[in-house]
Amino acid sequence: MLEPQVSPQLSTTEQRLRRWRLILGGGAADGIGGACLSDRDLAMDAALGALYSNDDSPEMSQERRGGLGSSSPKVARWLGDIRKFFPTSVVRIMQQDALERLNLQRMLLEPEMLEAIEPDVHLVSNLLSLSGVMPSKTKETARLVVRRVVEDLQRKLENPTRQAVLGSLNRATKNRRPRHNEIDWHRTIRANLKSYQPEYRTIIPETLIGYGRKRSSLRDIILCVDQSGSMATSVVYAGIFSAVLATLPAVKTSMVVFDTAVVDLTELLQDPVEVLFGTQLGGGTDINQALAYCQGLIRQPQETILILISDLYEGGNNQEMLKRVAALVASGVQVIVLLALNDDGAPSYDCRNTAAIASFGVPSFACTPDLFPDLMAAAINRQDITQWAATQDISTARA
Repeated sequence: MLEPQVSPQLSTTEQRLRRWRLILGGGAADGIGGACLSDRDLAMDAALGALYSNDDSPEMSQERRGGLGSSSPKVARWLGDIRKFFPTSVVRIMQQDALERLNLQRMLLEPEMLEAIEPDVHLVSNLLSLSGVMPSKTKETARLVVRRVVEDLQRKLENPTRQAVLGSLNRATKNRRPRHNEIDWHRTIRANLKSYQPEYRTIIPETLIGYGRKRSSLRDIILCVDQSGSMATSVVYAGIFSAVLATLPAVKTSMVVFDTAVVDLTELLQDPVEVLFGTQLGGGTDINQALAYCQGLIRQPQETILILISDLYEGGNNQEMLKRVAALVASGVQVIVLLALNDDGAPSYDCRNTAAIASFGVPSFACTPDLFPDLMAAAINRQDITQWAATQDISTARA
């Protein structure tokens, strides 16, 4: 279970002590101490202790067995952390144990307990992370809980998103340099009444107004979403926003999620719950592979907005990933990086990749769900996103 990435400098005795220390879990009684543990080992020990600690003191219980209340973000981080340290077979066992120890299974099987808990986005991300190890009966209840939260979030987020995006699209359709056969004469005359010339009994049009462009979509929007464990709540919000955007006929919306594999969930966008259950939270990260897939979706680069939602910890080819971002920008695609899409505060992210991407002119920052509709409106209007972020008191990454 704890098979090593062991430092070659450790002696055989030290390696043996390290393994026993991780098995016993520390404390005064184990007689080993923590001197033989590296920083990675200590993080692994914390992940094990959070689930398997036998310390029942109130302080430890609150920290390590916080259940489903205010500690839900910690649970989400833990579900992501264990994939960093353990193989898939071990992760599955730990997830099954977590169902019992975090009271998730009891909550889903006892309706009275379910009614007593206020579901939120963190609970949804935890349920999605554990969906692969839930029994079928429990999974049915989990789906109901997820739908309840999603519908509540949709009610809050749908109208602001539709209003902001449609308003921007209406402004984007105005054609101020129309060809002769594209001129909207009624609107042009009304706009130029002030330039009426009585002696000639005519209007000299200073401004020509044309009909909007006749395209099936005015903007193509691609949300490319990192589904590693650290991005759990961002995945939930991204799924909901993608589903809302997909209802707008003036934009063509695609949603692509990735870890070390890439999954296109666009066909499921009519139901955000199906989108969320189509994700597999946790695992590694291959941003380069995901961006390569998204490149294949782009029809008209100048009309495409690509939102990459990721903390930029690349597990694939880092240099190729940066080259691909630069190529997308050079082709005319409007690229925006959201290091997080949630209310959880400042994210942890790869500073070097963020700085490198910022040097290409790509704005990178964390965004809260309430500001996302305005962000999309600004992107559709081709505003300077860095300036937009500054007006919202959002700090963007610097090169």
